Amino acid sequence: MSEYLLSDLAERLDAQLIGDAACRIVAIATLESAGAGQLSFLSNSKYRKFLAETSAAAVLISADDVPFVAPGVNALVVKDPYVAFARVAQLLDTTPAAANGIHPTAIIDSSATLGANVSVGAGAVVSAGVRVADNVQIGAGCFIGEQAEIGSATKLWANVTVYHRVRIGQRCIVHSGAVLGADGFGFANERGNWLKIPQTGTVRIGDDCEIGANTTIDRGAIEDTQIGNNVIIDNQCQIAHNVHIGDHTAMAGCTVVAGSTKIGRYCIIGGAVVINGHIDICDGAQISGMAMVMKPITEKGVYSSGIPATSNLEWRKNTAKLRQIEQLYQRVKQLENQLSMLTKSTDAEH
Repeated sequence: MSEYLLSDLAERLDAQLIGDAACRIVAIATLESAGAGQLSFLSNSKYRKFLAETSAAAVLISADDVPFVAPGVNALVVKDPYVAFARVAQLLDTTPAAANGIHPTAIIDSSATLGANVSVGAGAVVSAGVRVADNVQIGAGCFIGEQAEIGSATKLWANVTVYHRVRIGQRCIVHSGAVLGADGFGFANERGNWLKIPQTGTVRIGDDCEIGANTTIDRGAIEDTQIGNNVIIDNQCQIAHNVHIGDHTAMAGCTVVAGSTKIGRYCIIGGAVVINGHIDICDGAQISGMAMVMKPITEKGVYSSGIPATSNLEWRKNTAKLRQIEQLYQRVKQLENQLSMLTKSTDAEH
């Protein structure tokens, strides 16, 4: 178990230390549950009341919250407590490795190249021509297809599937059940019969990305599907063929992106969003959960279209009225024409 003196953490975080520099921190916890040896944080003022009551050994706070700290509780004063919390959480992380060493049941082709300190779990398959860089962890049951490339310090949890020629950058995390490089949905229709179009592109994933459990990223039809650096994609998302996602974009769970769409840098996309194919979304766009994006977004801003839940009775009434919208439109159009004619007649009289 790792532990750090509060003075060490203050130096790493460039924080102002208030209290006992020799205090030892071994874990992180919430303000409500923290106790001896545990560090907590406050990043939202609505939880400030817990700051005065906490039993944490130390807290991460902003300068504005210093007067509210409980007596006897040490503090590290930082610009952004949440970011500081994330950095300390990394230092104290107890998550186990996805694999340790090369398991005897792993199947590794003789033409594959493995760097230093690579681990391959039980039952994993590493195919011909695969190149794995240093310090990579490949979990149990993973499949790495021919000529795929995995960058240094990347971690694949159990049962990840990486198809042929897929390239994954450095320091990525891919969670269980993810499928990278399956065929895109490409077919031509000949008199009612579907003809498959071989998907000859691949998937290229940048550095420092995280891909959630059971997310699928399809290979390109001819050119590649591309995921930029430091892109984070939640669980159960579907990224279709030839999609491009720019650096530092975040995408929440169950989002679907149709083929050949280009999403810019620093975008934030909420859960269960549906994005149409062959459109561009500019840098910095924010899309609320459940939105349906059917046309390009060209200006940075917040975009929404989801309908909030309401009672079934109210929903049924509104739906019934919505069915009459065409009749209402025609009536309004007719009234506008009548008003126009009346106005012209009145003007002519004068």
